[in-house]
Amino acid sequence: MQTELIAKTFQGLEPLLAQELTELGANDVQIGRRMVAFSGDKEMMYRANYFLRTAIRVLKPIKHFRARSADDVYNAVKEIDWSQYILPGMTFAVDSVVFSTEFHHSKFVAYKVKDAIADQFRERSGTRPNVSVSNPDIQLHIHISDYDATLALDSSGESLHRRGYRQESVAAPLNEVLAAAIILMTGWHGETDLLDPFCGSGTFCIEAALIARGIAPGIFRQGYAFERWPDFDAELFQQVSADDSGEHDFLHHIYGRDIDPKAVGIARRNVRAAGLAKDITIDEADFTRVPLLPADLATPSSQSQVNDPSLTGRAGGESAPIIITNPPYGQRLQSPDLLGLYKTIGQKLKREFAGGQAWILSYQDDNFEQIGLKPSLKTPLYNGSLECELRKYVLFDGRLNDHRAAGGTVKTDRERRQMSTTKPKARREEGGNWHSGPRGQRGPLSEEEDTHRYNKYSKNDNYRGHRHDEPRGKGRYADREDGDRRSDHRDRARGDHRGRGGDRGRGDVRGTGNDRAARQQARRRFFGNDEED
Repeated sequence: MQTELIAKTFQGLEPLLAQELTELGANDVQIGRRMVAFSGDKEMMYRANYFLRTAIRVLKPIKHFRARSADDVYNAVKEIDWSQYILPGMTFAVDSVVFSTEFHHSKFVAYKVKDAIADQFRERSGTRPNVSVSNPDIQLHIHISDYDATLALDSSGESLHRRGYRQESVAAPLNEVLAAAIILMTGWHGETDLLDPFCGSGTFCIEAALIARGIAPGIFRQGYAFERWPDFDAELFQQVSADDSGEHDFLHHIYGRDIDPKAVGIARRNVRAAGLAKDITIDEADFTRVPLLPADLATPSSQSQVNDPSLTGRAGGESAPIIITNPPYGQRLQSPDLLGLYKTIGQKLKREFAGGQAWILSYQDDNFEQIGLKPSLKTPLYNGSLECELRKYVLFDGRLNDHRAAGGTVKTDRERRQMSTTKPKARREEGGNWHSGPRGQRGPLSEEEDTHRYNKYSKNDNYRGHRHDEPRGKGRYADREDGDRRSDHRDRARGDHRGRGGDRGRGDVRGTGNDRAARQQARRRFFGNDEED
């Protein structure tokens, strides 16, 4: 029987997730905001959890309803026959995401759902199921947008980015879902060797090897939430998890490097835990002091190039290696000479990687500017709460015009279209957060969960899940020096209301256009959007 299902993901990864679902055989695939809706049977739900690389979790909606008050939520939830979902002795928990002027706290909504379920059991049997926040048998998720509410079963349980192969972690580890998505964005599926010169705990390397071999990301998982459901079909799930028809040989190799010996040790242990030691080599190396490529990896210019321009941007025969990496960018990981590091990255790419292709995920234009190379593609992505960019660099010898005259390409037609529709980033203020898209839009609050704080200044879905709790600005005096501010106060103390806006006459302190513009600008700084409330 076909049922409605929802796969959640990070902002910017929705098209990749939709493509995965289509290839998996899902029906009615529709892209939403940080989610993709689709339909399928029980087997499809199992397969989505087990095979999707870019999904955080898979939800199964059980009821849609309108909620204008807490009583509406309570009554709608109580109408459901919960005995078919929660058996005696089972525990449950409720997660909530709310974007509504009627509900000012998401936990309050979760409490109303919990109360409705508990009251139904108490009235029917005299006992009620217990709530377990840490390890519930049944995980419920309620989402309210304005007056539209959806109550769903969480079929995944623990976030799907927790593959199960990570034995240890370093500071600021790259999320597995984001790493897999970036690799898929490059178009790489194992056709070439791959290098990550800033590998950390080895996430890029391991996710790349899984993609290259066609190994399902769920192979390492200890379990899923749907395995505790009353209608769980163990035989069907055994068939799904035993399906290795997508696996194949990987004829190339993956290299990871890092300057930190502790990170190298952790990466090696994670690689061994994933059973991929034959495909991945992790070495300790200082990027600034060693050749860009390992000794046994030939330079791109020494090879004839592949026919696929998405991999090298040139024409020819054998494949050239690709670089996919996430260098430190001074937020959670520090570097003694961060800008110098990025300058070295650009120099090494130009001098030692001509004919190759590099994809770099980083944060802040200052870092990218030091690379000194023109990217052929810029893709905004969130790494946790940081709005970063993934930039593609196609490297070649000599000048661009000569490269093109020889038949080389830098951008594909798809990349040209994508670049033409990508809006430039705007900075809230120097040293502040980056913003793009709709007014004041910010990224997800965390890597793992899509849980947000409601804010009364959010007016529509463009503001979903974005926090406006930055430190308060300086108000109407944001653009004034302290001396100007003090002199303005002295003028007001004498009854002189001219201030900085000129004569106001008869005590009219409303101010002129310049003053009003300054107040509007300060208000936008504080509220994080371009509207006045």
